[in-house]
Amino acid sequence: MIRVLIADDHALFREGLEQILTDHADIAVASEASTGPEVLELVARHEYDILLLDIAMPGMSGLDVLKQLRSLKPKLRVLILSMYPEEQYAVRAIKAGAVGYLTKQSASNELIKAIRKVSAGGTYISSSITDKLILDLEPDTGRPLHEKLSDREYQVLCMIARGKSVGKIAKELFLSVKTVSTHRVHILDKMKMQTNAELTNYALKHDLVNLTD
Repeated sequence: MIRVLIADDHALFREGLEQILTDHADIAVASEASTGPEVLELVARHEYDILLLDIAMPGMSGLDVLKQLRSLKPKLRVLILSMYPEEQYAVRAIKAGAVGYLTKQSASNELIKAIRKVSAGGTYISSSITDKLILDLEPDTGRPLHEKLSDREYQVLCMIARGKSVGKIAKELFLSVKTVSTHRVHILDKMKMQTNAELTNYALKHDLVNLTD
């Protein structure tokens, strides 16, 4: 039996996943979590085979959770299930410790296959993501500017590009305004830009966000 922990801040989506999973005798939904801290608390107290983890959760993102799980439960298999396309977060998630990445749009068709594969010790990523991971081993020359950013800086960049103010970003990430402002300064410096408009144009050009995000 594959014991699954579902982590997503949307109750209806969790319910939908549970309905999909309970149709299969070899998979059981053992617990659910709606926040990053709740995930860490459950993982510390119980044993799971697979964690289905969303990237975008309030306060502590999925990437932050992944980093803490490295020391807390390094053998736990984590499958990312995100609204964001692969090109936006998949490489960062895999580098942070995930063993697979699925978009929510493809979940109903691919989820069971992905869970069984990663539970058996495999990975579930596309060939394009594999290529990008290989490219990461090469020198920085010619790599996109946003790949120089830390995970938190990248998260702030995407939020700025969606038109969110420093105050709004600080509130959603549970950070101080000063901290977010510092991240913004570092982002501008690393990307050799001066304004939010430049950052937004860059993010749209490289498909890091879209107008419907």
